[in-house]
Amino acid sequence: MKATGIVRRIDDLGRVVIPKEIRRTMRIREGDPLEIFTDNNGEVIFKKYSPIGELSAFAGDYGDCLNKISGYPVIVCDRDHVVSVAGMPKKEVLERRITPQLEDMMDLRKTHALSSDSKRLHPVEGVDRFALVASPIVAAGDVVGSVMLMAQENGAVSSETEVKLVQTAAAFLGRQMEE
Repeated sequence: MKATGIVRRIDDLGRVVIPKEIRRTMRIREGDPLEIFTDNNGEVIFKKYSPIGELSAFAGDYGDCLNKISGYPVIVCDRDHVVSVAGMPKKEVLERRITPQLEDMMDLRKTHALSSDSKRLHPVEGVDRFALVASPIVAAGDVVGSVMLMAQENGAVSSETEVKLVQTAAAFLGRQMEE
């Protein structure tokens, strides 16, 4: 654990303000759920809660099937990190942060489909791969993550079949989270 040197007081309602610098660094937005942990030393730890992280094993199985059917590597992420990978080395992308470019695509609730005239979407920080198709996962009206097929060559363009496969995967995972 890293000390920040910032001290905050708890108000009369038991609230504490997380400083803006920390919220920005940790990508904590208004309305984001935080999980609270305590230990025997009196420490209280806040961790961003990832609802899709609860389904990471299930998302991994679905990603494996999608990879076998499509032939493309599959990445499933929450709003901040990659939670599941199939068809490419896990060490390369698992637990890495997503890019602001992918965050913007999810916020728009639109599916990204690579065409010959569209801009490439690089979804994972520090990884020089781009998405062939990416679709947001929506659960209970909130965007909770994204499913992506990753392009394997520079001249790749998406087909309607690949778009529908990814949209179906995103819708299915969203429904699983609602149950």
